[in-house]
Amino acid sequence: MTLASALLRRVRFCLTVVVVGLVVSGVTAFPLREELALARDVLAQLNVGSILPGAVWWVNRVAEGLDATAAAYPFIAYGTDWLAFAHLLIAVAFLGPLVDPVRNVWVIVWGLIACAGIVPLAAIAGALRGLPFGWQLIDMSFGVVAAVPLVLALVWTRRLASPIEAAR
Repeated sequence: MTLASALLRRVRFCLTVVVVGLVVSGVTAFPLREELALARDVLAQLNVGSILPGAVWWVNRVAEGLDATAAAYPFIAYGTDWLAFAHLLIAVAFLGPLVDPVRNVWVIVWGLIACAGIVPLAAIAGALRGLPFGWQLIDMSFGVVAAVPLVLALVWTRRLASPIEAAR
């Protein structure tokens, strides 16, 4: 196996991790009420409230908010349907770099820019919307976690594009 084929395999693995994460995030944004009802039940059965009362309180509050909103204004959930679609569409954008990372390196860079944007968005919008700081940190972690495979993919893609590396 050549260095170039090993690098290509690594890049594709990293990008596949990102794509799978985006697809899972997208698909799970559709049934939010059902997921939160399940989370509320599981947290209650495991008595997590005795260890993390704030987290349980927040999950319950969000579930109640979604239930009340769905009862009075069911069309609001359409916004999370679009959120889900956006995640799936972003995943599709990474198909180009999966096929040819050198030619589509800009998508990897774009993904890193998006990851960086998650941190201020979560901090600013989370604070404005009254989300607990811990939840904002969880939201920020999505950008940080996704950036790891994207940085690796970028470094390895640049090595692939290097004339010296290509000669090996």
